[in-house]
Amino acid sequence: MGKDDVKDSTLTLIDNATGASWAFPKPRIADGTNATQSTSVVVLPRSKNTQSLTVLDNRTNKIYEVPIANNTIPAVKFKEMTATGTMGSSREEDETGKGLRVYDPAYQNTAVAQSKITYINGDAGVLRYRGYPIEQLAEKSTYLEVAYLLIYGELPTKTQYTNFSHEVMHHTFVHFNVSELMRNFNYDAHPMGMFISGIAAMSTFHPDANPALVGSSIFTKNEQARNKQIFRLLGKTPTLAAIAYRHRIGRTYNPPQNSFTYTENFLYMLDHLSEKNYKPNPKLTRALDILFILHAGK
Repeated sequence: MGKDDVKDSTLTLIDNATGASWAFPKPRIADGTNATQSTSVVVLPRSKNTQSLTVLDNRTNKIYEVPIANNTIPAVKFKEMTATGTMGSSREEDETGKGLRVYDPAYQNTAVAQSKITYINGDAGVLRYRGYPIEQLAEKSTYLEVAYLLIYGELPTKTQYTNFSHEVMHHTFVHFNVSELMRNFNYDAHPMGMFISGIAAMSTFHPDANPALVGSSIFTKNEQARNKQIFRLLGKTPTLAAIAYRHRIGRTYNPPQNSFTYTENFLYMLDHLSEKNYKPNPKLTRALDILFILHAGK
């Protein structure tokens, strides 16, 4: 190994055992100019795993291999990179003996979960649910079809959709005491605060689905209980949202209409006054259904 002449633009690496030498460009600093100080060279072994990073900790001269999977690296691997004594930081709070931490305020370049459900690339205008382009789903599907897709991983058959829609639309009514709770909010209460409170209140009316009462594994081991909660949430959330809206504008609450489609029912609960045989405008219904689809993956 040799040192470079700062006036030269290359480094020469010499194998003392064989006399073989290799010339390679001298390291450059961020602005593209050659470094002016002497340069030491460390030869790193190339891993057989091409999907990995080889990291040299200049504090300890230790080498670490960090695997790459799906274009990400596991942050916990950096906990292995410890430094103690004079090699570490002089600040006790840095806890260098416990390994490196990854500092990323606002999660600007940190992935916190892997998802097989939704892919979004806002810059390119790409949104896919379970691999289906959002354009196809918005054109050819309903919100409940997309909900089924997101939950169960595939689009429903005609029979599956009929059963799923039936179950959802027969879980639209909320307990009388929940609607009474909503009535007791102040006249100018924010609808979102009312909605969240209504969701929380509903949990007290279904102790059979409360993990604190029946066990934390109920939704992982009991498919029937899990599906029941899916039907309840999908069916009752439009009812609570409509109640919060009607309360804010000072009008009586409209009961759900199970003969309507999912989105028709929501618009009915929002807008019905005293008209006989009222049915929401089909164009508005379809527009809102597409809007639901666009936000379904959140």
